[in-house]
Amino acid sequence: MYSVVLALHSWSRWLVLVFGLIAIFRAYSGWQGRKPYLGADNGMGASFVGSLHLQLLLGLILYFTGPYGVKAFEAAGGAVMKDPIGRFWGVEHITVMILAVIVAQVGRTLSKKATDPVLKHKKAFAWFLVALILVLLMIPWGLWNPARPLFRF
Repeated sequence: MYSVVLALHSWSRWLVLVFGLIAIFRAYSGWQGRKPYLGADNGMGASFVGSLHLQLLLGLILYFTGPYGVKAFEAAGGAVMKDPIGRFWGVEHITVMILAVIVAQVGRTLSKKATDPVLKHKKAFAWFLVALILVLLMIPWGLWNPARPLFRF
């Protein structure tokens, strides 16, 4: 089961990135172009936040069932914090990714509650951009770690 969830988590990150980029682009162009806030804008924001929630669910399953989360702390105790890889997976990755989900959800909520369409776009742009930057910082890219595949099979 772990390998299936890991593959799903790996592949669904691309949904987060695509939906995030599209949502940010739509929000920026709507804000700068002073456009009305359309159903497609709302839908793309929902897709971005929804894909983040899916990633969080899959990531929590991995954290509680896999070797790099809770089990690493049980096996090594505080020594995990001295190991950069263990610390990344056990603390840094999950903490920043949860923060990214919260930021995106807050941004979606605030943009939906705004009454002015331009303000909706502006809020969505700012919050979604911060969330996507957090995600990009914590994805273990093949660039930083060539041993990790960009596409897991």
